[in-house]
Amino acid sequence: MKAIVRSEYGSPESLHLAEVERPTPGEGEVLVRVAASSVNAADLDYLYGRPAMTRLGTGLRRPRSQRLGLDVAGVVEAVGPGASRFSVGDEVFGDLTACGYGAFAEYAIATEEALAPKPAALSFEEAATVPQSAILAIQGLRAWKPVSAGDAVLVNGASGNVGPFAVQLAQAYGAEVTGVCSSAKVDFVRSLGVDDVIDYTRQDYGADGRRWDRILDVAAHRSVLAARRALRPGGVYAWAGGDMRSLLGALTIGPALSLVTSRKSSLFSWKPFKQSDVAELSQLIDAGQLRPRIDRTYSLEQVPEALRYLEDKRAMGKLVIAIAP
Repeated sequence: MKAIVRSEYGSPESLHLAEVERPTPGEGEVLVRVAASSVNAADLDYLYGRPAMTRLGTGLRRPRSQRLGLDVAGVVEAVGPGASRFSVGDEVFGDLTACGYGAFAEYAIATEEALAPKPAALSFEEAATVPQSAILAIQGLRAWKPVSAGDAVLVNGASGNVGPFAVQLAQAYGAEVTGVCSSAKVDFVRSLGVDDVIDYTRQDYGADGRRWDRILDVAAHRSVLAARRALRPGGVYAWAGGDMRSLLGALTIGPALSLVTSRKSSLFSWKPFKQSDVAELSQLIDAGQLRPRIDRTYSLEQVPEALRYLEDKRAMGKLVIAIAP
């Protein structure tokens, strides 16, 4: 089978398409014939081996796994011993974070817990955008306490991978939603149906005295202290992505201040492809309240090009890798 592989940490150009042996499912595992995948910021982090501390688990000098790709959507090709949730021919989607990655390939191995039935309302390409980004969005909107009807919610990074899902979910919960993005992406964020858009190149959110009940930050480049000042009393700041400075603040200053004030702030606990969250997302998709936004579609051999496009912050919505019809 064909797969995207690498032998060292490095840029998207270090990846190449190779012919490799098709894997065989083991105990409790499923072999998926991959129809589509999508790219995530986590793929870039795993590609470069960052932050450096993560190499304790992925390999200090070289990556232990040559494979890449988290989001998967496809058809069950074979089931291993003890696997009973799925049968050959079932259409599934899932997140391979706990399975050694490998979605950028014609076939991939997954545990049954990493998969769910593909929503009937979605194509394989659409379903492949959901597993990581939508889960991050729904869990970020529940950190500390769930978003409620009438809440004012701000999504910083509303135009990227996670943001469009977060905007739609907050709207489905009855919140008033503000999206933050760059000038070039304002029209795209407006098309998501937000109540307001802030162009961060012209305005610093919260600088005009506005306050929100929830800030979901998927593109954090400010201190946690600055972000907290834009919260209402009892508000929640949830960090879901950004630079190292903001990450350290979310890991240290945010939790400490949350113990002594009503405003809560931290890096929330992400649970990849939590089945109860997947079930809720599938219901919202079937009800037409949640729809993936796809910017571009690439072939398997174009994975390096897709990752570079994502790294350059040009994407508006998800970038899909179409692998098989």
